[in-house]
Formats: sequence, C-alpha cells, structure tokens
Amino acid sequence: MASVSIRNLDLSFGDVKVLQNLNLEIEEGEFLVLLGSSGCGKSTLLNCIAGLLDITDGQIFINDHNVTWEQPKDRGIGMVFQSYALYPQMTVEGNLAFGLKNARVPRDEITKRIKETAELLHIEPLLKRKPAQLSGGQRQRVAIGRALVRDVDIFLFDEPLSNLDAKLRAELRVEIKRLHQQLDSNTMIYVTHDQIEAMTLADRIAIMRGGAVQQLAAPHTIYDKPLNKYVAGFIGSPSINFLDGTIEAGTNPVFVAGDSRIGLNRYEFSNGGTMPEKATFGMRPEHVAVGEQASGQPFTAEISIEVVEPMGADTLVWSHLGGQEFRFRIDGQTKLSSGEKVIIGFDPARASLFDADTELRL
Repeated sequence: MASVSIRNLDLSFGDVKVLQNLNLEIEEGEFLVLLGSSGCGKSTLLNCIAGLLDITDGQIFINDHNVTWEQPKDRGIGMVFQSYALYPQMTVEGNLAFGLKNARVPRDEITKRIKETAELLHIEPLLKRKPAQLSGGQRQRVAIGRALVRDVDIFLFDEPLSNLDAKLRAELRVEIKRLHQQLDSNTMIYVTHDQIEAMTLADRIAIMRGGAVQQLAAPHTIYDKPLNKYVAGFIGSPSINFLDGTIEAGTNPVFVAGDSRIGLNRYEFSNGGTMPEKATFGMRPEHVAVGEQASGQPFTAEISIEVVEPMGADTLVWSHLGGQEFRFRIDGQTKLSSGEKVIIGFDPARASLFDADTELRL
C-alpha cells in the first residue's frame, strides 16, 4: 500500500497561479476524489502527482519518499486518462502488454498479469480484438486494464467516464468501486466534476476551487455539514436552497427572511454560537416535508406552488419562502399542481447556516 503527501504545493504558469500552497494527505488504500468545476485545478494537481507537470514550489511524497523531481515512470503509479489513448493497430492484449514489454518484464509474467487483469475487468473475450471493434465502455475498461497490469500501488484517474453516455457511466462507476474493493490495498485518486461520481465512489472528497481545497471530508460530512456556502451549493442535486436574512440573537435565536421566522434552538452552531447579524440559511430540497408529513416539523409555512417538474421517481416543486425562491423535492406519486397552496415543514437542525460576509458555516 502507498500513501501520498502533498506539502505546500504551488504551480504557476507565468503570472497565473493555478495551485496555491496546497496541502493534502492521502492515506494508504484510500479512494480520494478531487471534485470541482472546470478550471479549479483538480486535473492539474493530478498531473503534478503523476510527474507530468513540474511544480513551482513545494514537495510531493509517495510512501514517505520525496518524488518531487522524479520521472513519471519512477513514481510507481498507473494513470487512466479521459481519452482512452489506445494504440489502434494493436489488439487489446497488445495494448495491455506494450508497457510491460518496454519495461522488459518476462514473457511468463506478462501473460500472467494480462490474464489476471482481464478476469478482473471481464474483458477476456476482447483480448484478440482491436480498439475499433470495441464500444466506449469496453475501451475504457482496456484503458483501466493497461494501468492495472503495471502492478503499482497508486492509480490516478483523470475524468475516465466523461466521454461515456449516462447509462455507461453508471455501469462503469459501479465497476470502478467494485475494483477498488477487490484490490483493497491500492490507493486511488480520482478526478471528476460529477458530484454523483464523487459521492458514490469516494472514501473522502476534496472539493477544489481556485487552486485550493475548500473542504476535505467523507461524502456524508460534506453533504450534511459543508464548511462554507460554496461547498453547500456545489454538492446536492437539486442544489440547496439559500435564504438571505438576519439573525435575532438571544436565548431563543431566530433566523428572519421576509415574513418567515425560523427558530434556531435545534441548530448546532459549529463556531461556539457566535451569531452575526446577516446570515444565509441553507435547506436541502429533499429535507422538506409536505402536507400531513409537515405537521410534525419544528418549522411550518403555507406556500403557493408555482412550477411542478415531474422527474419520474421524484418531483421537484418551485415556490417562494420568505420572499425568496424555494424548491423542494417530493415523491413522484404525490400529485401537486401550479397555483395550489400547501403546508411545508422542515427541521432547522438539518439546515446549514452561513455568515453572509465570510460565507463560512456558523
């Protein structure tokens, strides 16, 4: 097993700072996902770990060994790219064997590794085919297999499912998770902009923005207790509701947004209870109850339905609360229509409250 330690890493292209004083500890055998929007620096960080980019400052350690200036081939990693990057003139077997032959691995060992990898990825029937004869999902399995045959401790995935359709992405997502469970001891670092991939695959998620890590935690922690407003808004589909308002401090603090007054007695403040005057109240659409189910909630309100979006298993409903846009998600079998008035309710203990100025969690 191998650990990865990134210490005070900086990367600049001329005057443009891409990564800034980045520190990250990745544990042995961990599946870490680097998640963020385009341009946040996640793929750049992965390329730094791989040795494909020379960093400006800082150090990278693999297994407590400083690899900052070592060549990619000497770092003990296997990398899977967004593009399959397969040799079209070679069979699947030839693609899997190519790197091993260049490394002068004995023929018997090459045959053994290809057999084990093909069984693991269920590509045994494809070994004699060429890439042009494969589907997108099969090509990506081969690309993953080319990394696996190297028998390394660390695997780097750079948005490997981005070129696939939604159905194939879901299938291969399960395959990658199963692969990590089967390999057990291998450390995996996975880059994606897809929050579903991140939430389902990761042991921990590092959410990046502007070349820095905003929060590093387990998926359920990031979902339930985001450290700042950006993280709260990035995670979740549909995205979290934000209500801007003020806090009336005291023995029984209250968040006020328009004509809505939300009691905060059940809310767990993470900063020792310090309350700024202006704040943003976040409530996830799936945590809102409707109708009879709303009656037992600590906070209730009557709202008027504006737009109903049926999505099969779920229905997304658009309305207003406290004079601001507010969405909630209900079971797809519940029938609501535009213009209808309903009672909604939620528990403020499940909310996320942020300082309006710093955007940090309260």
